[in-house]
Amino acid sequence: MSRALFKSTSVVSAFTLLSRILGLVRDVTLAAAFGGARLDAFFFAQMMPNLGRRMFAEGAFSQAFIPVFTETKTHQPHEDVRELTSVVMGTLGGVLAVITLIGCLAAPLLVWLLAPGFKHDPAQAALGAGLLRWTFPYLMFISLTSMVGSVLNIYGRFAVPAFTPVILNLCIIGAAFLVPDNDPRAVYMLAYGVFAAGILQFCFQLPWLARLRLMAWPRWGWSDPRVRRIAALMGPVMIGSSVAQISLLLNTSLATLVGSGAVSWLNFGSRLMEFPNGIFSIAVGTVILPSLSAHHTQRSPRQFSEILDWGLRVMLLLGVPSAVGLVLLGGPLVATIFGHGRFSAEDVYMTTYVVWAYGLGFMGFALVKVLVPGFYARQETRLPVRYAMIGLAVGMAASLALFALARWLHFGPAHVALALSTSLTAWINAALLLRRLRRDGVYQPAEGWGRFALRLLLASLAMGALLLYLEGSLDSWLAADKWQRALRIAWVVLAAAAVYFAVLGLCGLRPRHFRPARVTDPT
Repeated sequence: MSRALFKSTSVVSAFTLLSRILGLVRDVTLAAAFGGARLDAFFFAQMMPNLGRRMFAEGAFSQAFIPVFTETKTHQPHEDVRELTSVVMGTLGGVLAVITLIGCLAAPLLVWLLAPGFKHDPAQAALGAGLLRWTFPYLMFISLTSMVGSVLNIYGRFAVPAFTPVILNLCIIGAAFLVPDNDPRAVYMLAYGVFAAGILQFCFQLPWLARLRLMAWPRWGWSDPRVRRIAALMGPVMIGSSVAQISLLLNTSLATLVGSGAVSWLNFGSRLMEFPNGIFSIAVGTVILPSLSAHHTQRSPRQFSEILDWGLRVMLLLGVPSAVGLVLLGGPLVATIFGHGRFSAEDVYMTTYVVWAYGLGFMGFALVKVLVPGFYARQETRLPVRYAMIGLAVGMAASLALFALARWLHFGPAHVALALSTSLTAWINAALLLRRLRRDGVYQPAEGWGRFALRLLLASLAMGALLLYLEGSLDSWLAADKWQRALRIAWVVLAAAAVYFAVLGLCGLRPRHFRPARVTDPT
Protein backbone atom coordinates (compact mmCIF):
# COMPACT_ATOMS: atom_id res chain seq x y z
CA MET A 1 0.00 0.00 0.00
CA SER A 2 1.46 3.39 -1.01
CA ARG A 3 1.77 6.51 1.06
CA ALA A 4 -0.76 8.13 -1.28
CA LEU A 5 -3.54 6.38 0.66
CA PHE A 6 -2.50 8.06 3.89
CA LYS A 7 -2.18 11.41 2.12
CA SER A 8 -5.62 11.02 0.51
CA THR A 9 -7.20 10.21 3.86
CA SER A 10 -5.62 13.32 5.35
CA VAL A 11 -6.94 15.48 2.50
CA VAL A 12 -10.47 14.09 2.78
CA SER A 13 -10.39 14.42 6.56
CA ALA A 14 -9.26 18.05 6.36
CA PHE A 15 -11.99 19.11 3.96
CA THR A 16 -14.55 16.99 5.76
CA LEU A 17 -13.53 18.73 8.98
CA LEU A 18 -14.10 22.08 7.29
CA SER A 19 -17.53 20.92 6.12
CA ARG A 20 -18.45 19.62 9.56
CA ILE A 21 -17.32 22.86 11.22
CA LEU A 22 -19.48 24.85 8.83
CA GLY A 23 -22.29 22.38 9.44
CA LEU A 24 -22.04 23.16 13.14
CA VAL A 25 -21.95 26.88 12.38
CA ARG A 26 -25.06 26.37 10.25
CA ASP A 27 -26.92 24.56 13.02
CA VAL A 28 -25.77 27.04 15.66
CA THR A 29 -27.12 29.82 13.46
CA LEU A 30 -30.44 28.04 12.96
CA ALA A 31 -30.80 27.11 16.64
CA ALA A 32 -30.16 30.65 17.82
CA ALA A 33 -32.44 32.21 15.20
CA PHE A 34 -35.37 29.80 15.29
CA GLY A 35 -35.07 27.65 18.44
CA GLY A 36 -36.16 24.02 18.46
CA ALA A 37 -39.86 24.01 17.61
CA ARG A 38 -39.89 26.32 14.56
CA LEU A 39 -37.37 24.15 12.68
CA ASP A 40 -39.30 20.87 12.81
CA ALA A 41 -40.95 21.42 9.41
CA PHE A 42 -37.68 22.45 7.75
CA PHE A 43 -35.74 19.49 9.11
CA PHE A 44 -38.51 17.18 7.93
CA ALA A 45 -38.44 18.76 4.46
CA GLN A 46 -34.64 18.53 4.32
CA MET A 47 -34.70 14.94 5.51
CA MET A 48 -36.72 13.65 2.55
CA PRO A 49 -34.19 14.41 -0.22
CA ASN A 50 -31.36 13.39 2.11
CA LEU A 51 -32.93 9.97 2.51
CA GLY A 52 -33.13 9.62 -1.24
CA ARG A 53 -29.55 10.80 -1.58
CA ARG A 54 -28.33 8.13 0.81
CA MET A 55 -30.35 5.51 -1.05
CA PHE A 56 -29.59 6.46 -4.67
CA ALA A 57 -26.26 8.25 -4.48
CA GLU A 58 -24.14 7.60 -1.39
CA GLY A 59 -25.78 4.25 -0.79
CA ALA A 60 -26.75 1.82 -3.54
CA PHE A 61 -25.52 3.74 -6.56
CA SER A 62 -22.00 4.65 -5.43
CA GLN A 63 -21.33 1.19 -4.00
CA ALA A 64 -22.41 -0.43 -7.28
CA PHE A 65 -20.91 2.19 -9.59
CA ILE A 66 -17.35 2.38 -8.21
CA PRO A 67 -16.37 -1.30 -8.75
CA VAL A 68 -17.80 -1.34 -12.30
CA PHE A 69 -16.20 1.99 -13.20
CA THR A 70 -12.86 0.90 -11.69
CA GLU A 71 -12.92 -2.30 -13.72
CA THR A 72 -13.69 -0.37 -16.92
CA LYS A 73 -10.94 2.15 -16.19
CA THR A 74 -8.44 -0.65 -15.54
CA HIS A 75 -9.14 -2.83 -18.58
CA GLN A 76 -10.76 -0.59 -21.21
CA PRO A 77 -9.57 2.44 -23.25
CA HIS A 78 -10.35 5.96 -22.12
CA GLU A 79 -13.14 6.43 -24.67
CA ASP A 80 -15.05 3.55 -23.08
CA VAL A 81 -14.65 5.16 -19.67
CA ARG A 82 -15.94 8.46 -21.07
CA GLU A 83 -18.92 6.72 -22.65
CA LEU A 84 -19.72 4.95 -19.39
CA THR A 85 -19.71 8.30 -17.57
CA SER A 86 -22.11 9.72 -20.16
CA VAL A 87 -24.68 6.91 -20.11
CA VAL A 88 -24.62 6.54 -16.32
CA MET A 89 -25.13 10.27 -15.79
CA GLY A 90 -27.96 10.39 -18.32
CA THR A 91 -29.72 7.30 -16.99
CA LEU A 92 -29.36 8.28 -13.33
CA GLY A 93 -30.48 11.82 -14.07
CA GLY A 94 -33.52 10.65 -16.02
CA VAL A 95 -34.71 8.31 -13.29
CA LEU A 96 -34.19 10.91 -10.56
CA ALA A 97 -35.96 13.62 -12.57
CA VAL A 98 -39.12 11.50 -12.59
CA ILE A 99 -38.80 10.73 -8.87
CA THR A 100 -38.28 14.42 -8.09
CA LEU A 101 -41.37 15.44 -10.05
CA ILE A 102 -43.48 12.85 -8.24
CA GLY A 103 -42.10 13.97 -4.87
CA CYS A 104 -42.92 17.63 -5.51
CA LEU A 105 -46.48 16.87 -6.65
CA ALA A 106 -47.12 14.50 -3.74
CA ALA A 107 -45.65 16.77 -1.04
CA PRO A 108 -48.91 17.19 0.96
CA LEU A 109 -49.48 13.43 0.88
CA LEU A 110 -45.93 12.75 2.08
CA VAL A 111 -46.40 15.12 5.01
CA TRP A 112 -49.73 13.49 5.87
CA LEU A 113 -48.20 9.99 5.78
CA LEU A 114 -44.76 10.58 7.29
CA ALA A 115 -45.29 13.39 9.81
CA PRO A 116 -48.46 12.37 11.67
CA GLY A 117 -47.80 14.82 14.47
CA PHE A 118 -48.23 17.71 12.03
CA LYS A 119 -51.88 16.78 11.47
CA HIS A 120 -52.85 18.54 14.67
CA ASP A 121 -51.41 21.81 13.36
CA PRO A 122 -52.65 22.65 9.82
CA ALA A 123 -50.19 25.54 9.55
CA GLN A 124 -47.28 23.23 10.34
CA ALA A 125 -48.52 20.66 7.81
CA ALA A 126 -48.89 23.32 5.10
CA LEU A 127 -45.44 24.68 5.90
CA GLY A 128 -43.91 21.20 5.66
CA ALA A 129 -45.48 20.59 2.23
CA GLY A 130 -44.42 24.00 0.93
CA LEU A 131 -40.84 23.53 2.07
CA LEU A 132 -40.70 20.00 0.67
CA ARG A 133 -41.52 21.23 -2.84
CA TRP A 134 -38.35 23.35 -2.74
CA THR A 135 -36.05 20.84 -1.04
CA PHE A 136 -37.04 17.70 -2.96
CA PRO A 137 -35.19 18.70 -6.20
CA TYR A 138 -32.00 18.62 -4.13
CA LEU A 139 -32.21 14.82 -4.45
CA MET A 140 -31.56 14.89 -8.19
CA PHE A 141 -28.73 17.41 -8.13
CA ILE A 142 -26.88 15.94 -5.14
CA SER A 143 -27.15 12.42 -6.57
CA LEU A 144 -25.52 13.58 -9.80
CA THR A 145 -22.94 15.42 -7.70
CA SER A 146 -22.19 12.19 -5.84
CA MET A 147 -21.81 10.33 -9.13
CA VAL A 148 -19.25 12.87 -10.43
CA GLY A 149 -17.53 12.81 -7.03
CA SER A 150 -17.18 9.02 -7.23
CA VAL A 151 -15.43 9.38 -10.59
CA LEU A 152 -13.06 12.00 -9.18
CA ASN A 153 -12.30 9.78 -6.18
CA ILE A 154 -11.43 6.87 -8.45
CA TYR A 155 -8.93 9.09 -10.23
CA GLY A 156 -7.46 10.18 -6.90
CA ARG A 157 -9.05 13.67 -6.91
CA PHE A 158 -10.37 13.43 -3.37
CA ALA A 159 -10.19 17.10 -2.41
CA VAL A 160 -12.95 18.41 -4.69
CA PRO A 161 -15.71 15.94 -3.60
CA ALA A 162 -14.65 16.40 0.02
CA PHE A 163 -14.96 20.19 -0.27
CA THR A 164 -18.30 20.16 -2.12
CA PRO A 165 -20.56 19.79 0.99
CA VAL A 166 -19.20 23.13 2.20
CA ILE A 167 -21.37 24.78 -0.46
CA LEU A 168 -24.60 23.50 1.12
CA ASN A 169 -23.64 24.83 4.53
CA LEU A 170 -22.71 28.23 3.10
CA CYS A 171 -26.01 28.47 1.20
CA ILE A 172 -28.12 27.68 4.28
CA ILE A 173 -26.10 30.02 6.51
CA GLY A 174 -26.47 32.79 3.94
CA ALA A 175 -30.21 32.13 3.56
CA ALA A 176 -30.68 32.42 7.34
CA PHE A 177 -29.45 36.02 7.23
CA LEU A 178 -31.36 37.22 4.17
CA VAL A 179 -34.57 38.05 6.07
CA PRO A 180 -35.28 38.62 9.80
CA ASP A 181 -36.03 35.41 11.70
CA ASN A 182 -39.47 36.75 12.70
CA ASP A 183 -40.43 37.18 9.04
CA PRO A 184 -42.85 34.43 7.84
CA ARG A 185 -40.57 33.92 4.81
CA ALA A 186 -37.53 33.14 6.95
CA VAL A 187 -37.98 29.36 7.03
CA TYR A 188 -38.75 29.33 3.30
CA MET A 189 -35.41 31.05 2.67
CA LEU A 190 -33.71 28.00 4.17
CA ALA A 191 -35.47 25.76 1.64
CA TYR A 192 -34.46 28.08 -1.19
CA GLY A 193 -30.88 27.77 0.04
CA VAL A 194 -31.04 23.97 -0.17
CA PHE A 195 -32.40 24.17 -3.72
CA ALA A 196 -29.63 26.54 -4.83
CA ALA A 197 -26.96 24.44 -3.12
CA GLY A 198 -27.90 21.36 -5.12
CA ILE A 199 -27.32 23.16 -8.43
CA LEU A 200 -24.11 24.83 -7.26
CA GLN A 201 -22.60 21.61 -5.90
CA PHE A 202 -23.15 19.79 -9.19
CA CYS A 203 -21.75 22.63 -11.31
CA PHE A 204 -18.76 23.05 -9.00
CA GLN A 205 -17.38 19.58 -9.79
CA LEU A 206 -17.85 19.63 -13.57
CA PRO A 207 -14.62 21.52 -14.43
CA TRP A 208 -12.57 18.82 -12.72
CA LEU A 209 -14.47 16.14 -14.63
CA ALA A 210 -13.62 18.02 -17.83
CA ARG A 211 -9.92 18.05 -16.90
CA LEU A 212 -10.05 14.24 -16.83
CA ARG A 213 -11.49 14.37 -20.40
CA LEU A 214 -14.65 12.64 -19.18
CA MET A 215 -17.15 15.38 -19.92
CA ALA A 216 -19.78 14.21 -22.39
CA TRP A 217 -23.40 15.05 -23.04
CA PRO A 218 -25.53 12.84 -20.73
CA ARG A 219 -27.62 10.34 -22.63
CA TRP A 220 -30.10 7.62 -21.75
CA GLY A 221 -28.34 4.25 -21.74
CA TRP A 222 -30.54 1.65 -20.12
CA SER A 223 -29.61 -0.87 -22.83
CA ASP A 224 -25.88 -0.54 -22.08
CA PRO A 225 -24.73 -3.80 -20.39
CA ARG A 226 -22.60 -1.89 -17.90
CA VAL A 227 -25.57 0.20 -16.83
CA ARG A 228 -27.60 -2.99 -16.47
CA ARG A 229 -24.81 -4.48 -14.36
CA ILE A 230 -24.72 -1.43 -12.10
CA ALA A 231 -28.50 -1.64 -11.76
CA ALA A 232 -28.25 -5.34 -10.88
CA LEU A 233 -25.66 -4.61 -8.22
CA MET A 234 -27.79 -1.76 -6.90
CA GLY A 235 -30.83 -3.96 -6.35
CA PRO A 236 -29.75 -5.74 -3.16
CA VAL A 237 -28.13 -2.59 -1.77
CA MET A 238 -31.26 -0.56 -2.42
CA ILE A 239 -33.29 -3.06 -0.45
CA GLY A 240 -30.98 -2.60 2.50
CA SER A 241 -30.84 1.15 2.01
CA SER A 242 -34.62 1.26 1.80
CA VAL A 243 -34.93 -0.53 5.12
CA ALA A 244 -32.45 1.95 6.62
CA GLN A 245 -34.44 4.90 5.35
CA ILE A 246 -37.72 3.35 6.50
CA SER A 247 -36.18 3.07 9.96
CA LEU A 248 -35.17 6.74 9.90
CA LEU A 249 -38.59 7.73 8.61
CA LEU A 250 -40.21 5.73 11.38
CA ASN A 251 -38.14 7.51 14.01
CA THR A 252 -38.93 10.92 12.53
CA SER A 253 -42.63 10.10 12.32
CA LEU A 254 -42.66 8.98 15.95
CA ALA A 255 -40.73 12.11 16.93
CA THR A 256 -43.50 14.31 15.51
CA LEU A 257 -45.83 12.60 18.00
CA VAL A 258 -43.63 13.50 20.97
CA GLY A 259 -44.40 17.16 20.59
CA SER A 260 -43.01 20.37 19.24
CA GLY A 261 -39.21 20.40 19.02
CA ALA A 262 -38.53 16.64 19.08
CA VAL A 263 -37.55 16.43 15.41
CA SER A 264 -35.10 19.28 15.91
CA TRP A 265 -33.64 17.76 19.08
CA LEU A 266 -32.92 14.53 17.23
CA ASN A 267 -31.38 16.47 14.35
CA PHE A 268 -29.11 18.57 16.55
CA GLY A 269 -28.03 15.53 18.58
CA SER A 270 -27.28 13.64 15.39
CA ARG A 271 -25.21 16.59 14.16
CA LEU A 272 -22.90 16.36 17.17
CA MET A 273 -22.51 12.62 16.66
CA GLU A 274 -21.84 12.99 12.94
CA PHE A 275 -19.21 15.69 13.44
CA PRO A 276 -16.39 13.41 14.64
CA ASN A 277 -17.77 10.49 12.65
CA GLY A 278 -17.46 12.45 9.43
CA ILE A 279 -13.93 13.64 10.15
CA PHE A 280 -12.26 10.23 10.16
CA SER A 281 -14.50 7.17 9.72
CA ILE A 282 -16.35 8.46 6.66
CA ALA A 283 -13.08 9.86 5.30
CA VAL A 284 -11.30 6.52 5.77
CA GLY A 285 -14.21 4.63 4.20
CA THR A 286 -14.29 7.00 1.22
CA VAL A 287 -10.56 6.68 0.58
CA ILE A 288 -10.15 2.94 1.00
CA LEU A 289 -13.04 1.88 -1.29
CA PRO A 290 -11.27 2.69 -4.60
CA SER A 291 -8.04 1.11 -3.30
CA LEU A 292 -9.86 -2.00 -2.14
CA SER A 293 -11.62 -2.24 -5.51
CA ALA A 294 -8.28 -1.95 -7.32
CA HIS A 295 -6.63 -4.65 -5.18
CA HIS A 296 -9.58 -6.95 -5.68
CA THR A 297 -9.40 -6.43 -9.45
CA GLN A 298 -5.65 -7.13 -9.33
CA ARG A 299 -6.21 -10.19 -7.12
CA SER A 300 -4.08 -8.93 -4.23
CA PRO A 301 -5.80 -10.34 -1.10
CA ARG A 302 -2.91 -9.56 1.23
CA GLN A 303 -2.91 -5.86 0.35
CA PHE A 304 -6.71 -5.88 0.54
CA SER A 305 -6.56 -7.12 4.14
CA GLU A 306 -3.77 -4.68 5.04
CA ILE A 307 -5.84 -1.71 3.90
CA LEU A 308 -8.81 -2.84 6.00
CA ASP A 309 -6.54 -3.36 9.00
CA TRP A 310 -4.99 0.09 8.62
CA GLY A 311 -8.41 1.70 8.27
CA LEU A 312 -9.77 0.00 11.39
CA ARG A 313 -6.81 1.03 13.52
CA VAL A 314 -6.92 4.66 12.42
CA MET A 315 -10.66 4.73 13.01
CA LEU A 316 -10.37 3.24 16.51
CA LEU A 317 -7.50 5.52 17.47
CA LEU A 318 -9.68 8.58 16.92
CA GLY A 319 -13.13 7.06 17.36
CA VAL A 320 -12.83 5.68 20.88
CA PRO A 321 -12.01 9.05 22.52
CA SER A 322 -14.75 10.68 20.45
CA ALA A 323 -17.32 8.21 21.79
CA VAL A 324 -16.14 8.75 25.36
CA GLY A 325 -16.32 12.50 24.87
CA LEU A 326 -19.87 12.41 23.50
CA VAL A 327 -21.14 10.41 26.45
CA LEU A 328 -19.30 12.27 29.23
CA LEU A 329 -19.27 15.76 27.73
CA GLY A 330 -22.59 15.75 25.86
CA GLY A 331 -24.33 18.35 28.02
CA PRO A 332 -21.55 20.96 27.99
CA LEU A 333 -21.12 20.49 24.23
CA VAL A 334 -24.82 21.10 23.57
CA ALA A 335 -24.93 24.10 25.92
CA THR A 336 -21.83 25.64 24.35
CA ILE A 337 -22.67 25.01 20.69
CA PHE A 338 -26.45 25.40 20.57
CA GLY A 339 -27.51 27.05 23.84
CA HIS A 340 -27.99 30.59 22.55
CA GLY A 341 -30.77 32.88 21.38
CA ARG A 342 -34.10 31.10 21.02
CA PHE A 343 -32.59 27.70 21.92
CA SER A 344 -33.92 27.33 25.48
CA ALA A 345 -32.60 25.43 28.49
CA GLU A 346 -35.22 22.75 27.82
CA ASP A 347 -33.88 22.42 24.27
CA VAL A 348 -30.38 21.96 25.71
CA TYR A 349 -31.44 19.19 28.09
CA MET A 350 -33.55 17.36 25.51
CA THR A 351 -30.75 17.47 22.94
CA THR A 352 -28.21 16.32 25.53
CA TYR A 353 -30.17 13.11 26.12
CA VAL A 354 -30.02 12.42 22.39
CA VAL A 355 -26.24 12.98 22.31
CA TRP A 356 -25.78 10.48 25.13
CA ALA A 357 -27.84 7.89 23.27
CA TYR A 358 -25.97 8.40 20.01
CA GLY A 359 -22.65 8.39 21.84
CA LEU A 360 -23.31 4.83 23.02
CA GLY A 361 -23.59 3.74 19.40
CA PHE A 362 -20.86 5.94 17.96
CA MET A 363 -18.31 3.16 17.45
CA GLY A 364 -20.95 1.01 15.78
CA PHE A 365 -21.61 3.75 13.22
CA ALA A 366 -17.89 4.25 12.66
CA LEU A 367 -17.13 0.53 12.25
CA VAL A 368 -19.83 0.13 9.61
CA LYS A 369 -18.32 2.94 7.51
CA VAL A 370 -14.98 1.13 7.39
CA LEU A 371 -16.22 -2.46 7.11
CA VAL A 372 -18.82 -2.08 4.35
CA PRO A 373 -16.23 -1.16 1.68
CA GLY A 374 -14.65 -4.55 2.32
CA PHE A 375 -17.76 -6.11 0.77
CA TYR A 376 -18.68 -3.63 -1.94
CA ALA A 377 -15.12 -3.48 -3.30
CA ARG A 378 -15.53 -7.20 -4.09
CA GLN A 379 -18.96 -6.51 -5.64
CA GLU A 380 -20.52 -8.47 -2.79
CA THR A 381 -23.74 -6.62 -2.10
CA ARG A 382 -26.12 -9.22 -0.72
CA LEU A 383 -24.42 -9.96 2.60
CA PRO A 384 -24.18 -6.33 3.81
CA VAL A 385 -27.82 -5.88 2.86
CA ARG A 386 -28.83 -8.97 4.78
CA TYR A 387 -26.94 -7.83 7.87
CA ALA A 388 -28.30 -4.30 7.59
CA MET A 389 -31.83 -5.67 7.39
CA ILE A 390 -31.27 -7.84 10.48
CA GLY A 391 -29.92 -4.89 12.45
CA LEU A 392 -32.62 -2.55 11.22
CA ALA A 393 -35.41 -5.00 11.95
CA VAL A 394 -34.18 -5.25 15.53
CA GLY A 395 -33.75 -1.48 15.70
CA MET A 396 -37.23 -0.74 14.36
CA ALA A 397 -38.76 -3.19 16.81
CA ALA A 398 -36.77 -1.54 19.59
CA SER A 399 -37.95 1.90 18.42
CA LEU A 400 -41.59 0.93 18.63
CA ALA A 401 -41.21 -0.94 21.91
CA LEU A 402 -39.11 1.67 23.71
CA PHE A 403 -41.20 4.55 22.39
CA ALA A 404 -44.44 2.85 23.48
CA LEU A 405 -42.94 2.13 26.91
CA ALA A 406 -41.75 5.72 27.32
CA ARG A 407 -45.18 7.07 26.39
CA TRP A 408 -46.93 4.61 28.71
CA LEU A 409 -44.67 5.65 31.59
CA HIS A 410 -45.19 9.34 30.66
CA PHE A 411 -41.44 9.70 30.24
CA GLY A 412 -40.84 13.26 29.01
CA PRO A 413 -37.89 12.77 26.64
CA ALA A 414 -39.48 9.85 24.79
CA HIS A 415 -37.51 10.76 21.67
CA VAL A 416 -34.37 9.37 23.36
CA ALA A 417 -35.74 5.87 22.81
CA LEU A 418 -35.50 6.48 19.07
CA ALA A 419 -31.82 7.45 19.27
CA LEU A 420 -31.05 4.41 21.44
CA SER A 421 -32.65 2.06 18.92
CA THR A 422 -30.55 3.61 16.14
CA SER A 423 -27.38 2.98 18.15
CA LEU A 424 -28.42 -0.62 18.71
CA THR A 425 -28.91 -1.05 14.97
CA ALA A 426 -25.39 0.21 14.25
CA TRP A 427 -23.76 -2.18 16.72
CA ILE A 428 -25.61 -5.22 15.38
CA ASN A 429 -24.72 -4.34 11.80
CA ALA A 430 -21.04 -3.76 12.62
CA ALA A 431 -20.73 -7.04 14.54
CA LEU A 432 -22.24 -9.07 11.70
CA LEU A 433 -20.04 -7.39 9.06
CA LEU A 434 -16.81 -7.95 10.99
CA ARG A 435 -17.71 -11.54 11.80
CA ARG A 436 -18.30 -12.35 8.14
CA LEU A 437 -15.09 -10.71 6.89
CA ARG A 438 -13.14 -12.71 9.44
CA ARG A 439 -14.95 -15.95 8.71
CA ASP A 440 -14.37 -15.68 4.96
CA GLY A 441 -10.69 -14.88 5.43
CA VAL A 442 -11.04 -11.58 3.60
CA TYR A 443 -9.75 -9.69 6.62
CA GLN A 444 -6.87 -11.12 8.61
CA PRO A 445 -5.92 -8.87 11.57
CA ALA A 446 -2.24 -7.99 11.63
CA GLU A 447 -0.09 -8.67 14.66
CA GLY A 448 -0.27 -6.49 17.73
CA TRP A 449 -4.01 -5.93 18.14
CA GLY A 450 -3.92 -6.98 21.79
CA ARG A 451 -1.33 -4.40 22.76
CA PHE A 452 -3.02 -1.79 20.60
CA ALA A 453 -6.38 -2.38 22.32
CA LEU A 454 -4.80 -2.22 25.79
CA ARG A 455 -3.18 1.10 24.98
CA LEU A 456 -6.48 2.52 23.77
CA LEU A 457 -8.24 1.28 26.91
CA LEU A 458 -5.73 2.85 29.31
CA ALA A 459 -5.69 6.16 27.43
CA SER A 460 -9.49 6.29 27.26
CA LEU A 461 -9.87 5.55 30.97
CA ALA A 462 -7.43 8.32 31.84
CA MET A 463 -9.22 10.76 29.54
CA GLY A 464 -12.63 9.77 30.92
CA ALA A 465 -11.49 10.29 34.52
CA LEU A 466 -10.26 13.77 33.65
CA LEU A 467 -13.54 14.65 31.92
CA LEU A 468 -15.57 13.57 34.94
CA TYR A 469 -13.37 15.75 37.14
CA LEU A 470 -13.54 18.85 34.93
CA GLU A 471 -17.08 18.63 33.57
CA GLY A 472 -19.20 19.96 36.45
CA SER A 473 -22.99 20.25 36.36
CA LEU A 474 -24.93 21.20 33.25
CA ASP A 475 -26.63 24.03 35.18
CA SER A 476 -23.23 25.64 35.76
CA TRP A 477 -22.65 25.66 32.02
CA LEU A 478 -26.06 27.18 31.33
CA ALA A 479 -25.43 29.88 33.94
CA ALA A 480 -22.27 31.03 32.13
CA ASP A 481 -22.29 33.33 29.13
CA LYS A 482 -21.33 32.04 25.68
CA TRP A 483 -17.71 33.19 25.83
CA GLN A 484 -17.16 31.59 29.22
CA ARG A 485 -18.64 28.36 27.89
CA ALA A 486 -16.44 28.49 24.79
CA LEU A 487 -13.24 29.03 26.77
CA ARG A 488 -14.18 26.37 29.27
CA ILE A 489 -15.09 23.73 26.67
CA ALA A 490 -11.90 24.49 24.75
CA TRP A 491 -9.84 23.99 27.89
CA VAL A 492 -11.59 20.74 28.80
CA VAL A 493 -11.32 19.26 25.29
CA LEU A 494 -7.67 20.23 24.88
CA ALA A 495 -6.78 18.85 28.30
CA ALA A 496 -8.60 15.58 27.56
CA ALA A 497 -6.88 15.22 24.18
CA ALA A 498 -3.50 15.93 25.75
CA VAL A 499 -4.03 13.26 28.41
CA TYR A 500 -5.27 10.73 25.85
CA PHE A 501 -2.29 11.07 23.52
CA ALA A 502 0.17 11.42 26.40
CA VAL A 503 -0.95 8.09 27.84
CA LEU A 504 -0.72 6.50 24.39
CA GLY A 505 2.82 7.83 24.11
CA LEU A 506 3.78 6.55 27.55
CA CYS A 507 2.42 3.15 26.51
CA GLY A 508 4.73 3.09 23.52
CA LEU A 509 2.43 4.06 20.65
CA ARG A 510 4.12 6.27 18.07
CA PRO A 511 2.97 8.04 14.86
CA ARG A 512 5.16 5.70 12.80
CA HIS A 513 2.90 2.82 13.78
CA PHE A 514 0.18 4.33 11.57
CA ARG A 515 2.26 5.03 8.51
CA PRO A 516 1.10 3.00 5.53
CA ALA A 517 4.51 1.37 5.17
CA ARG A 518 4.14 -0.12 8.65
CA VAL A 519 0.44 -0.86 8.53
CA THR A 520 0.96 -4.57 9.07
CA ASP A 521 3.15 -4.08 12.12
CA PRO A 522 1.62 -1.36 14.32
CA THR A 523 3.00 -2.50 17.66
